[in-house]
Amino acid sequence: MQVVLLERVEKLGQIGEVVNVKDGFARNFLLPQKKALRATKTNLARFEAERAQIEARNLELKAEAAKVAEKLDGQSFVVIRSASEAGALYGSVTARDVADAATAAGFSVDRGQVRLDRPVKELGLHQIRVVLHPEVDATISVNVARSVEEAELQASGRSIQDLRAEAEAEAEFEISELFDEIGTAAGDEGEEPR
Repeated sequence: MQVVLLERVEKLGQIGEVVNVKDGFARNFLLPQKKALRATKTNLARFEAERAQIEARNLELKAEAAKVAEKLDGQSFVVIRSASEAGALYGSVTARDVADAATAAGFSVDRGQVRLDRPVKELGLHQIRVVLHPEVDATISVNVARSVEEAELQASGRSIQDLRAEAEAEAEFEISELFDEIGTAAGDEGEEPR
């Protein structure tokens, strides 16, 4: 189906372009979201008559989105989830969870604006892209942790796994020192006086 785009659509085209898309994509996404019109003679004439208004409205929305992106870019949000000792989540962090965390912090972010490249299924810091306008996006950091204390540790660049590894290394070092002392003491007892 041929459609004329009313706004920039990622990986498809710019405002005013006539593009061929699959019928389902047009019927289920582009047309209901008012991102495009069917490319009929009537709609093309209507688009050309309203083109200046559409482009002006797009520039206004883009300017507003740029202001929000400036504030949002680089922000960090904490999401608390249950996880195994190895750091694997019981479930995953979804776009809705990220949007809710950003909204709770005072930003107006819709789940449709959050772009997860891959599912978030483990503890740690994750960089996530938020598309505020087809031409404006921001990158936020989502700190997925089991508790607020763990989130603070991760934000400082450490993790529970690092602390556990340090504690195990320290325990092994203490055990090896203890065995060294026992071996030295046993060696002293076994020697005959001269």
